Amino acid sequence: MKSMTGYAKGQCTLGNKVLKIEVKTLNSKQMDANVKIPFFYRSKELEIRAMLNRLERGKVDFLITEELADTAECQLNQSLLESRFNAVKVLAGKLSCTEDGIFQTLLSQPDVWNSNSADELSEEDWVVLRDAISATLDDVDRFREHEGAVLERDFAVHVDAIEQRLHSIPQYENERIQTAKDRINKYFEEFAIKEIDQNRFEQELIYYLEKLDITEEKVRLQKHIDYFRDTVKNEPSCGKKLAFVAQEMGREINTTGSKANHVEIQKLVVEMKDELEKIKEQLGNIL
Repeated sequence: MKSMTGYAKGQCTLGNKVLKIEVKTLNSKQMDANVKIPFFYRSKELEIRAMLNRLERGKVDFLITEELADTAECQLNQSLLESRFNAVKVLAGKLSCTEDGIFQTLLSQPDVWNSNSADELSEEDWVVLRDAISATLDDVDRFREHEGAVLERDFAVHVDAIEQRLHSIPQYENERIQTAKDRINKYFEEFAIKEIDQNRFEQELIYYLEKLDITEEKVRLQKHIDYFRDTVKNEPSCGKKLAFVAQEMGREINTTGSKANHVEIQKLVVEMKDELEKIKEQLGNIL
């Protein structure tokens, strides 16, 4: 099982530039990739987005930034630097702003240095960048698996708690039947009904108890619990399926509560609902 939450950083060197790669993922119903890369690498954006599809689902923020390597030997693009400086200088004059620090800021911009002589990324450089992106996505995947393992342990605690309370219900069932029987007898006494056909009374009691029977609900809830555990254990991308199973578990718990007719069983139902809500809170983070 994997979480949709993940984070990783990577880098590679292309010529005299160091490219830093950052990937962050959060939960989302669909795949939602936000890709920010320098203009020079835009020709590979579609291929990068195709690589991100391996993450399957989630809000993905993908960022590439470039810096000059410490050992870089570059030629200054003087015309570009001069053009930008004059443009900023004119704007600063119009806005009555100081020009302090403008020159140093412009010098720190990678594209004022002739680091890319080609018009587009070479195939050899793309292979290096692609491998770095793939390695970073591997790290994201490992991060997601770790977070998924944490959530899996948390789910196990809450599912066990629901099952424990489910198994506590039968101890109150005999008392529940006797309570129903006593309530009907009390009605007879209040309405001064003295002559009672015992056989008819038993038939009516059985019919009444059949309407309140929760055997099927208990059996189905146990099956849903078993299916939930099996899905968590054997399916890595199971968020949507687990949400459906949790919904069915809630249906059986609610029906049990509506039929319970016993204060202790009602308490168990409330506790099961509480545990199920804790599961639902985290299901949105599951891939």
